[in-house]
Amino acid sequence: MHRTPQPVEMTAPRRLAGRLVGVLVALGPIMAAADQPQPKAAAGEPTAASPAQVDLAFGAYQRGYYFTALREALKRLEANPKDVAALTLLGQIYNEGFGVKLDLAESARWFRLAANLGGREAQFALGMMLLQGNGIAKDRAGAVGLLEKAAAQDHPGALYNLGVIALEGNGVVPDYKTAAIYFDRASRLGNSDAAYGLAILYREGHGVPKDLARAADLLKSAASQNNLPAIVEYALAVFNGIGVEADRPAAAKLLLKAAWRNNPIAQNRLARILASGQGMPVDQVEASKWHLLARSVGEQDPWLDGIFNSLPPQDRQRVDAALHRYVDRQLGSDR
Repeated sequence: MHRTPQPVEMTAPRRLAGRLVGVLVALGPIMAAADQPQPKAAAGEPTAASPAQVDLAFGAYQRGYYFTALREALKRLEANPKDVAALTLLGQIYNEGFGVKLDLAESARWFRLAANLGGREAQFALGMMLLQGNGIAKDRAGAVGLLEKAAAQDHPGALYNLGVIALEGNGVVPDYKTAAIYFDRASRLGNSDAAYGLAILYREGHGVPKDLARAADLLKSAASQNNLPAIVEYALAVFNGIGVEADRPAAAKLLLKAAWRNNPIAQNRLARILASGQGMPVDQVEASKWHLLARSVGEQDPWLDGIFNSLPPQDRQRVDAALHRYVDRQLGSDR
């Protein structure tokens, strides 16, 4: 039975727009050499090699030789007990349990030593541990204080998370204006989560004047850094021509990219595009494949249910085969 295509409902996903960016950045790999002061080269003189290039401890860590990294970091501390980079690296090694038994209390001890010496990476790491109660007792005030110290040294992650904290507003009223200031600073330092968050604030007019063109530009920037929520939001803006010239084929390509990364909203919107032929040729089998994948994690769509239910048996078999190929490809990418 032929079903008349309906207009694609390409609205922004409210679960993203409403909550903005309410997930704090988890403690990730640190740059142990980042806290080492860099001598400024005089005009015309070659710049000295960065510590990461000559630091045996950090170099071993990058290559996965964690026991060597631990040994070299301890050796550096014997020569200089105030070596911030070595202290921070030891904190990270114990935080991840690489080459040693995972010990978050020991990790926090090393991070605190480095943080007290002004190390911004350690201030950020310890601040996040205190904020989340990760291996140590929660201390929101202490966490904010450390994040503010790291932010004063232009740490992008600290700036972004202070913006998220401002949005939380202590569970009362979100401080959008302060969040926008932090997100702006972090985004200028290359933090794609901050660019995404600031884009939503500009789109909704929270804390900043409503500016759809600015929002689209920020989403594009974050999407270019492979920020998944930003890819989805930017695709929807491009599809609908919100703040940017409409280009449905380009939007479909972006949604396809996000759909392959298991984003259910992208999978649902892509299914609608394929079912209606708005931006891609009509393909009810592919549309049903993406719809079933999105539906399996809760993205309901009665219209697409109707499309799938109307398929003849041979096309349903093709959908099943397409789903198996998708799963096989995903499992292969995880190996």
